[in-house]
Amino acid sequence: MEIDSLFKIGWVLKPHGLKGEVTVMLENDSPDISTLGAVFLEQDQRMVPYFIQTVSTQEKKAFVKFEDINSVEDAKKITKQSLYIEKSLRPKSGRGEFYDDEVIDFEVKDSVRGILGKVTGVMQAGPNRLLMLEHNNKEILIPVNGPFITAVNKSKKLVSVELPEGFLDI
Repeated sequence: MEIDSLFKIGWVLKPHGLKGEVTVMLENDSPDISTLGAVFLEQDQRMVPYFIQTVSTQEKKAFVKFEDINSVEDAKKITKQSLYIEKSLRPKSGRGEFYDDEVIDFEVKDSVRGILGKVTGVMQAGPNRLLMLEHNNKEILIPVNGPFITAVNKSKKLVSVELPEGFLDI
């Protein structure tokens, strides 16, 4: 299993209790972990499946018991590791919505200025998601939430924006 075909849904924070449970912090766009049968953790540069026995969730935290993790010592071995699922298992994004990895290399087109560049990444700054792109040898950050993005066309690999006058001069 290659990491490029996987989607990060969270990471193991610490052991929870004495019987091998762990506390997991979930990403904002992760699916309901209680509906999953297994997740992948990276170990020795390989993706290893871990089968979920029980799950209890509290907002963005989950308390998970994996098969074959039966003690605090076992749980400590998997702490601070990211959890992944196959991209095909994540919920479909709605109209105009997207997962961060879906828009990498999409062209960004302003309604007035034309093509600005390609999306190089999506970063999280507090509660805000920002599209990152290179324009005239300068990094531009465009807020995902707000009035700037007018459309996302996945088949054309195009993000349409309407940026206010002076936005690119900042």
